[in-house]
Amino acid sequence: MTQAKAGDTVHFHYTGTLKDGSVFDSSEGREPLSFTLGSGQIIPGLDAAIGGMTVGEAKTVTITADQAYGPHDPQARQSVPRDQIPPHIPLEPGTMLQMQAPDGQAIPVTVAEADDAVVVLDANHPLAGQDLTFAVEIVAIA
Repeated sequence: MTQAKAGDTVHFHYTGTLKDGSVFDSSEGREPLSFTLGSGQIIPGLDAAIGGMTVGEAKTVTITADQAYGPHDPQARQSVPRDQIPPHIPLEPGTMLQMQAPDGQAIPVTVAEADDAVVVLDANHPLAGQDLTFAVEIVAIA
């Protein structure tokens, strides 16, 4: 059987869970996820875990935070005076927004805190700092 190697397009089903067992993402009921192995299209730990797998093979792997979305970086939180944010923008904690970097690049942020004076925006990935478990099954390798 062909083993997945760098440069192959791999199609797989997955369910991602957190340490408490809650599901954060899954391909259940959808088409399998497709990516090029070794290209950096998915988190490094999952890319490495899929290398060498064959069609029909299934396994469960735990990916540490440093091989997933990295550690939670306190420096990625920024306080912004509330009056600098247009009034029509929703600012409830947990709301996902986009900021624009000076070079024009979009930066996804989450409202961490908000009061009448200040809004704290967090640019960490929502799964930063967490170990992730994935149940994966290889559907096809091209």
